[in-house]
Amino acid sequence: MNTMYLGYAAAFLTTIAFLPQALKTIRTRNTEGISVLMYAGFVTGVFCWLLYGLLLHDAALIAGNAVTFVLALPIFIIATANHVRARRAGKRV
Repeated sequence: MNTMYLGYAAAFLTTIAFLPQALKTIRTRNTEGISVLMYAGFVTGVFCWLLYGLLLHDAALIAGNAVTFVLALPIFIIATANHVRARRAGKRV
């Protein structure tokens, strides 16, 4: 088996698996169960994988992580905004 196909399959499956939850979270803006700290680490990690793919010129790493980054970044921004809003309202988060 060509390892390139394995890379594309992995990138496709992990990105597609993330898609429904990402779209739902972006649409509803409900981030109640999301840890902002965890998502900060996730978005940073995905960005690092994207840079790594760019350095290696690995299309599978680039494609999968670019799409995931584009989906994850708005969720992180929404989660952070919701967290700040809740803290200002005096809610425990």
